[in-house]
Amino acid sequence: MENLLNLLVYFAFFQSIFLLGLFTLSPAQRVRINGYFIVLAAVLLIGLSGRILYLSEVFGRNARLITLSEFATLLFGSSIFLFSRAALLHRPFAYRDLWHYGPAVVYNLGMIAFFILPSDQTLGERMANGTFYRTVTFFVGFGLLFNITYWVLSLHIFLRFRRQLTDEVSYSVRSRFFLIFLIAVGVCLAAWLGVYLQSIASGNFIARPTTQLIWLGLALLILFLAYYGIREPELYQIVTPSPVGKYAGSRLSEEDLNRLKEKLDRLMLEQKPYLNRKLLKAELAELLGVSSPELARLLNENIGMNFFEYVNYFRIKEFVALARSERAQHLTLFGLAQEAGFNSKTTFNKAFRELMGSSPGAYLKSWRKMSE
Repeated sequence: MENLLNLLVYFAFFQSIFLLGLFTLSPAQRVRINGYFIVLAAVLLIGLSGRILYLSEVFGRNARLITLSEFATLLFGSSIFLFSRAALLHRPFAYRDLWHYGPAVVYNLGMIAFFILPSDQTLGERMANGTFYRTVTFFVGFGLLFNITYWVLSLHIFLRFRRQLTDEVSYSVRSRFFLIFLIAVGVCLAAWLGVYLQSIASGNFIARPTTQLIWLGLALLILFLAYYGIREPELYQIVTPSPVGKYAGSRLSEEDLNRLKEKLDRLMLEQKPYLNRKLLKAELAELLGVSSPELARLLNENIGMNFFEYVNYFRIKEFVALARSERAQHLTLFGLAQEAGFNSKTTFNKAFRELMGSSPGAYLKSWRKMSE
């Protein structure tokens, strides 16, 4: 087990160097990579360096070298938060945001003062009187609280991003990848918290192999995310956000809204823009001759749906019409759904159930029985 952990440490260390080197030496990749990927890679390099020095015995088996790896503890949470915000809310890298690392600087200065600078004799005395254990417990607890707080903030950003999407796009986006990443980080933090609470209950130090395994789990997850950010940067380049303000710039009267509703209904029936599987609210607004906030106001106040629900309503009507035509003999249910404008089977099934009260298959089976 220990040999496997050591191999993972070396793998993560050299992968971090590779990512940093790629960013430094490749101008093309520098443009594509989210700036916080580099911060994350640098954080990992800091944390892994102490473990590498300890394992390689360049300076002997000095336990203080392991303490160097703890320097990255408070850098994880804030880095994940800043990356999430930059990727999902289109907030580019900015030096002013580095204040989020302020607590980490204070934390690391405290680590140096208590664990690295004191002599072996002083550390021995602290271990004998219990001060060492209490201080370690405090540092680990504070680091956990800090990282969990920033993880919760990252999750909040993701959920906010998902809510915004339903009012901007009419198709399913690949946000599940990011959700899985946040869940995996949450699992690592939950395991870390469980081990921490167990160590307090038992009055013993946290077992180092256990914390090393959790720490490496976080490191490998971040490296995995960074790798895919380089390979598929479009994962996080989904849609431009709306103007600030719920209905910024909208001066439409009730009469205007009623007139636009009739115009929009004709547009949807005659031009069928919903057949575009990646229709954006901005595109539909342009066809209607209004701004995006004005279309949002029309949908929410006069129709009672958001953009995502409204477009999928017409797609379901189109699907039902296709399913009752000769096209149904040559295509699967999802093939018909794609013809109607859906790009995701999951989205199609969910939207159909919400509107029609049954699955597509059950609905068509019932319709065929009634038609016989």
